[in-house]
Amino acid sequence: QVQLVESGGGLVQAGGSLRLSCAASGYIFSINDMDWYRQAPGKQRELVAAITSGGSTSYADSVKGRFTISRDNAKNTVFLQMNSLKPEDTAVYCCKMVVATSRLRVSSYWGQGTQVTVSS
Repeated sequence: QVQLVESGGGLVQAGGSLRLSCAASGYIFSINDMDWYRQAPGKQRELVAAITSGGSTSYADSVKGRFTISRDNAKNTVFLQMNSLKPEDTAVYCCKMVVATSRLRVSSYWGQGTQVTVSS
């Protein structure tokens, strides 16, 4: 079984920064895509940032230029550096990883979520 554990959320003032981490543990053969999603109260979950196994990144328009996704393959960890935070960034942030537990078995795993609150 694979588990994802997030950390780094919290309360910050507008204009501030936070760095989220998500570490995978368990029997892992390889990890493909790593993503960060967020869901604000009353809104649909949205993809915030994604990074492929090769290091290619993509971002939601709302966070481009402010957020940076990165990964440490040796530690099975993905990061989300969030700068110039705005109140509208307030949400529960979840990581998702596409994990191969063998050459033939690939599944998606989700973290439990971490709250990010940005005060105005």
